[in-house]
Amino acid sequence: MKTIAVIEDNPDNRLLVRVILESLYEIIEYEDGFEALTGLQKQRADLVLLDISLPEMDGTEVLQRIRADASLRHLPVIALTAHAMAGDREKYLAQGFNDYVTKPIVDENLLLEAIRRTLAFEPPTEDSL
Repeated sequence: MKTIAVIEDNPDNRLLVRVILESLYEIIEYEDGFEALTGLQKQRADLVLLDISLPEMDGTEVLQRIRADASLRHLPVIALTAHAMAGDREKYLAQGFNDYVTKPIVDENLLLEAIRRTLAFEPPTEDSL
């Protein structure tokens, strides 16, 4: 079973994501970026759902640190955010997120499809570069 790390400070949002995903994936939950960066070193995930508006270290900084870490660099990360203004999707994809899903989650199929699509993508290996 694939493992998804959910980095989200709001307990209600974490609960909703867990309920949607727990029958399909193993779920690891983190309340903030610092906890997540430490935890991802110890317990590997196949994909990260990352809130943008986190206390102390926002999601874009968490993503930068993931991409800077050689052991986490290729970890797929989906922005899960309430930032849903025109251009936000493009902005976050340009920053290095693999996909973008808005909150509140009204249609769980949008989240499930983004996860399926992202997990199906195979990043290049060091040998193929």
